[in-house]
Amino acid sequence: MADLLGSILGSMDKPPTASEDEKKKAKGNAEQQIKMRKMLKEEKDRKEKFRKNVEKQISDFVNDGEKTRHKMKPMNKLERSIVHEMADIGGLSTQAFGVEENDRYVMLIKKEHPLTEDEIQAYKQGETWNEEKEKEVKKRKEAEERIRNEVIVATTSTVEPTSNYKDKYNHIIGSSAAKEAARKTEANKSFGMVPSTNKRDQRSIEETLNQIRAKKKQKTGDGL
Repeated sequence: MADLLGSILGSMDKPPTASEDEKKKAKGNAEQQIKMRKMLKEEKDRKEKFRKNVEKQISDFVNDGEKTRHKMKPMNKLERSIVHEMADIGGLSTQAFGVEENDRYVMLIKKEHPLTEDEIQAYKQGETWNEEKEKEVKKRKEAEERIRNEVIVATTSTVEPTSNYKDKYNHIIGSSAAKEAARKTEANKSFGMVPSTNKRDQRSIEETLNQIRAKKKQKTGDGL
């Protein structure tokens, strides 16, 4: 009896043993945690490597006295945001070109050498920009401007009178009178368009006094 009771009490003191399924589940969780920690470490190392690479490219570009642009390799949105931030700290301008999730990249630009409108347009169209491309664009613009000016000249007509005023009034005043009238109406600084000889009184003083007296006498007679 005592042996039976001791056996029962002894079995109760022992912790319950885990089943095989529980053991496998616990082992799987442990392995999963190990994998997760490994992935996090790899991601951290990758980001650190990426930052160091970007930092080196920015530093090399800033210290290069000849380069004014530097094209980064295509990258995702998160990586581009890191480049924009680091470039801004380094005193550079940045602009992204290309198609998202395909070939979109960041261009590093020195602020003292900003992108031109033609250069931006070329990058947006997926074209490269170099000295030859710049000359090509300049030549094309000059040709377009030359053609535009030629069109303006060709489409602008010179306004001319539909008739000659001398011929029009020749039957009224005659050709000689028209010429004489034109001569007499030459500009004069003192009297405008009327010749000064036309405005000058040609009478003598005596003739003028006689005419004044005659007018007074006539008025006196009329008033009586």
